[in-house]
Amino acid sequence: QVQLVESGGGLVQGGESLRLSCTATPSISIFRDMAWYRQAPGKQRDLVARVRGPSSTDYADSVKGRFTISRDTGKNTLYLQMNSLQPEDTALYYCKGERPFASPIWGQGTQVTVSS
Repeated sequence: QVQLVESGGGLVQGGESLRLSCTATPSISIFRDMAWYRQAPGKQRDLVARVRGPSSTDYADSVKGRFTISRDTGKNTLYLQMNSLQPEDTALYYCKGERPFASPIWGQGTQVTVSS
């Protein structure tokens, strides 16, 4: 069964860092593109960062220079390194994997809360 499981969320103070992980089963290599999204209460789910193919990345303007997305095929894991966190980064963070000719796969989400 194809599955994505996020981890690494938590409660931090403004200015601190967190690293989110998204572990893929059976293999991360089945996903052509992968991405992190986030959804704050009462708001829509928005794209945070995306990696297309092996290494092409793009980011939402609000996180450029602070967040870094990366994929480790040996560990079947997608990461999101988040630095200089701000209260407006508080949200439920989701991992998404896209496969050719198939529906995307979403993880269950991990909560990130940043206090001021």
